[in-house]
Amino acid sequence: MMKKAAQTAVHKRGGRSPAIRTRVRQSTTERGRLAAAMVFDRVRDMILSLSLTPGMVLSRADLARRFGVSQTPVRDALMRLAAEGLVEIFPQHATVVSLIDLPAARQAHFLRRSLELEVVRSLAISHDPGAISTLRACLDSQREYAVRRDLKAFSDSDRLFHRIMYEAAGVPDMWQLMHQNCGQLDRLRRLNLPDLCKMETVLADHKAILDAIDDRQPEIAQAYLRKHLAGTLANIEALSARFPEYMRQEAADRPERRAEAVLTL
Repeated sequence: MMKKAAQTAVHKRGGRSPAIRTRVRQSTTERGRLAAAMVFDRVRDMILSLSLTPGMVLSRADLARRFGVSQTPVRDALMRLAAEGLVEIFPQHATVVSLIDLPAARQAHFLRRSLELEVVRSLAISHDPGAISTLRACLDSQREYAVRRDLKAFSDSDRLFHRIMYEAAGVPDMWQLMHQNCGQLDRLRRLNLPDLCKMETVLADHKAILDAIDDRQPEIAQAYLRKHLAGTLANIEALSARFPEYMRQEAADRPERRAEAVLTL
């Protein structure tokens, strides 16, 4: 009776019980985390696809309006992007899409090559027909995107092809590790991709890797993988000459704060 009376008194005062207040706070916190994750994923994808170009100034308020959230999840998302080296936050000044850090891209390439050489070796030895079938279906989709010149879908399918290999090898956490550390390399790869001939090269490499896996030839699969992953780094000098304003040659350099590149959302 006393508990019910207390609850009634709280209701009459228009207040909330401690348990309800706790649930409200937890719900608010969870919504904030989900909103921050959504903003992080969307902005990261825009940076990697070069929709947001290196050196572009980002407005927290504009991003909040674009995604229909408050500025708090935007701030949290930008801090995560800064931790990955994809944006630089200058307190009381601006948040800028970072220049492509070439030393970081080279290290990311070393990490990715080391991981994926073991991945394709494992797949060739284990020879899982289901995984091979899934990879062939992904390759077929990627081939269709190349015919349609759908660069975004092609890039997404390219990423999916490699992710499937990690998952089939039983090391999905290694995919996440690589994904989190390869933002600089991914941007270089996107700069290197638009040419149709490059798409054909990617498709040929994927087919060669997959055929070697299917033929249970781990060394050949590794050789094709080395060739496949070497392409972007081999073109660094040419890409730097074409897009010098996007590049940071030395790790110690700071990107130029270019107010004229303010993002319009």
